[in-house]
Amino acid sequence: MDENFKYFLEKMGPAIEKRHVPASSVQRYRGRLPDQLLSYWEEQGWCGYANGLFWTVDPEEYEPALEAWIGETPLMEQDAYHIIARSAFGKLYFWGEKTGGPFQLFAPGAFCVPAMGEPTADMDFEMRIFFGTRKRKTDDFEDLFAPAMKELGRLKHDEMYGFVPALALGGISTLAHLQKVQAVEHLVLLAQLAPLEVIAHPSQI
Repeated sequence: MDENFKYFLEKMGPAIEKRHVPASSVQRYRGRLPDQLLSYWEEQGWCGYANGLFWTVDPEEYEPALEAWIGETPLMEQDAYHIIARSAFGKLYFWGEKTGGPFQLFAPGAFCVPAMGEPTADMDFEMRIFFGTRKRKTDDFEDLFAPAMKELGRLKHDEMYGFVPALALGGISTLAHLQKVQAVEHLVLLAQLAPLEVIAHPSQI
């Protein structure tokens, strides 16, 4: 295990809801996603960290969400993307086969921040940095994760905390309006409620 991932585990804690990654899935993404990520899959499985605040995911399972959000946008003309991780509140991390990344999309707010700058030639290094620089605060939303877990219970691998009604429909981002929802289905639903806004300042996400 590399030093970046060890540091990631020190900050985020042990994995939960581990799912074994079949060899067929590793082979499917060999040459499309960095070998470093595939190694993490083989060592850790697809799972949650920080009690379910941050999740690594099967990109194939999240293809409906990817298609719903960026399938009809110019982003798809730039690269072939895959969702490799998500937060408990629906922040999605996309990785480009040619451009790397990740770029971030916050589904409840219907906006994304594409990856900035030129892609590195060393995708494995870029992936190690992605994990090594993860912070709990980055994936929390208005400090709602701890109270949501206490009130609603810990998430399963296919669940997220969603605002009901959705923010795009005038919902309010408070604990009282959070529910456990099926992650992929909810992400697809959110994509139908508001057009995606592309912004250029990472501080806004």
